[in-house]
Parts: sequence; C-alpha cells; structure tokens
Amino acid sequence: MKHEKAIVVFSGGQDSTTCLFWALERFKEVETVTFNYNQRHQLEIEVAKSIAEELGVKHTVLDMALLNQLAPNALTRDNIDIEQKEGELPSTFVEGRNLLFLTFAAIAGKQVGADHIVTGVCETDFSGYPDCRDVFVKSLNVTLNLSMDHQFVIHTPLMWLDKADTWELADKLKAFDYVRTKTLTCYNGIIADGCGECPACVLRQKGLEAYVARKEAQ
Repeated sequence: MKHEKAIVVFSGGQDSTTCLFWALERFKEVETVTFNYNQRHQLEIEVAKSIAEELGVKHTVLDMALLNQLAPNALTRDNIDIEQKEGELPSTFVEGRNLLFLTFAAIAGKQVGADHIVTGVCETDFSGYPDCRDVFVKSLNVTLNLSMDHQFVIHTPLMWLDKADTWELADKLKAFDYVRTKTLTCYNGIIADGCGECPACVLRQKGLEAYVARKEAQ
C-alpha cells in the first residue's frame, strides 16, 4: 500500500534521481524541490527540471542565494579548487546545506500536504560531510516535527549504501540506464559519466564498475 505524498530534495544527480524513482514506487503523489544557491554547476537546475518533467512530477526551484553568500566553497566559487586535504573536509562541503535544504523542504512540504521528505544523503560514501550522517537526519527530523507541530518522516534510502549498492538499487527500480545517461553528478557540470576526474565522478565511476563486476559474477 502506497503512502500519501512525498517531497524529494532533488538536484538531478545520481543519488537524488535514484531516490525519486524510489519515492515514485512508494507514494501516491510525489513532488520535487531544487535549491538554487548560485552553485558552480548551474546546469544541475536545468537537469533537475528536465528529469522532473520527463517523469511527470511537479518541480519547484527555491532561491537559496544567501547560502552562497554565507558559505564560500568550491561549489560556489570558481576561484576555490576542488580538493580534499588530509584531516580536513573537502573544499566542496557547503556549511549548513542539508540543514537548510531539509528545513525548507519540510516547510514547502507542509504547504502542499506532504508528510514525507526524501533525501539522498549517505553516511557510507559521504566524504566526511557531517550533515550526511544518520544521527543528524534523525535529530533534524525530531526538531522539524517539534518546530512545526507536524509529523514529518525523513526518508534516507541511500544512507547505508555505497555507490555500487546505489547503482544496484537504480537497477532494481528499472532506472539504471536512465540514471546513467540523464543525471548530472559531475562537479564540472558534465552530464552522464561526467569529466571522470573530479571527486564526484571518480566515486560514481568506481561504484559503477564495482556493481557491473558484481552483476557479471552472479
């Protein structure tokens, strides 16, 4: 039996698109919300819009330009290199991003009658981002429910999956080829398999190769 309505935090990347397919299987009605924080790869907003349109779900873009102003990083500044130094968070970490995204998704969701929020955060392949941890999501879920006196449920279908497992999930959802060819994960803004060099592309490609090898071995 499907639940009523969900809102998916949607970037048009591998993870959030897999989550969108996951949500479409489980909820009677699904909407997507994308955040514009003047990110380096603005193309992701167009990709998200295109995917939502193709899959027949309502898509909303919210202006989060203040996040760009507050949190300079490699995803919002062309003059900051994409890198990760030992013992430090990657330069692509955006302070407070998931805190704000999930909070605004909840506010938007309540207005349209969505009790369920779906996000592609993952603790297994999370690059050390503190706002991708399960404990953070559970804590925020409690806080959102208290702050709005509402019973939201935040779903994290990828939380304990590595990238190979995420490809496997997409395959089970009959979305493998779609995710591989239509999504934008690359930090340099190249759709599908991407540039092959940035951390996001390397992680995606390693996961893909691991899953294909696993499947062939079966």
